[in-house]
Amino acid sequence: MDLLILCPQWGNEHLPLEDFFICVKEAGYDGIDTWMPEDLKERKQFISLLDQYKLNLVSHQHQAKGTNIEAYCKSLEYYLSLSMDCNPLLINSHSGRDYFSLHDQLKVIDTVESFSVKHNIKIAHETHRGRIGFSPYNAMELFKHRPTMKITADFSHWTCITESWLEHSPAIIAEAIKRTVHVHARVGFTQGPQIPDPRLSAWKESVDFFLGIWRKIIQFQKVGGAPFFTMTTEFGPPPYMWTSLEDNSPVSSQWDINCYMKDLLKQSLI
Repeated sequence: MDLLILCPQWGNEHLPLEDFFICVKEAGYDGIDTWMPEDLKERKQFISLLDQYKLNLVSHQHQAKGTNIEAYCKSLEYYLSLSMDCNPLLINSHSGRDYFSLHDQLKVIDTVESFSVKHNIKIAHETHRGRIGFSPYNAMELFKHRPTMKITADFSHWTCITESWLEHSPAIIAEAIKRTVHVHARVGFTQGPQIPDPRLSAWKESVDFFLGIWRKIIQFQKVGGAPFFTMTTEFGPPPYMWTSLEDNSPVSSQWDINCYMKDLLKQSLI
């Protein structure tokens, strides 16, 4: 099984698009994880650069909105369609909101599943704060109702939400591992979604915890015969990145940390 490590465009939006692609390619990434430009001209440029630099893509939708569930699901379908334009390996979806009723959360999942089947594209619901996958306990309720639901595992949100190392929910984690089709490889801890720097020995416990879960995900995929699996090094910029008390500047380089994580994943998981 090939392990494809992707670079997030999040935090690199200041770079001209082709400069970003050059940086990604030269750093040795296998692809990019990002949302699609709504502007058609920008989207065409993005598609052209993907082909030129031979990079894979996991596209991302986080923009869906609406004042009721019908409007939200219609908006969701629009942004999923937009995400399809660049021929992604899969779509990562920031689905719904944490305050949606169970009925509305299931309608969001059904909308995604219907789109997935119709367009023959794998779509994963990210385990993200503020979304329907915000906690392990809510996710498990959804798993019970929707056996085919797939996720992007970003368990940094779950350690933060539950203020734990998820030791109280082993059965939920086991089920989540089976449903994971993409990983956002950010290391969180019990009081936040991102440690300041995974290279520091003080944060070894957090790094080892997440590597342990990721190994289980990779092993499950290998046993299942998956030809490839995608992971994104998703350490983010401020305010995810910790900042200095003196001038509010980032305490570390987001780019350097993500490149370090890319190498760590290849050394530890392949």
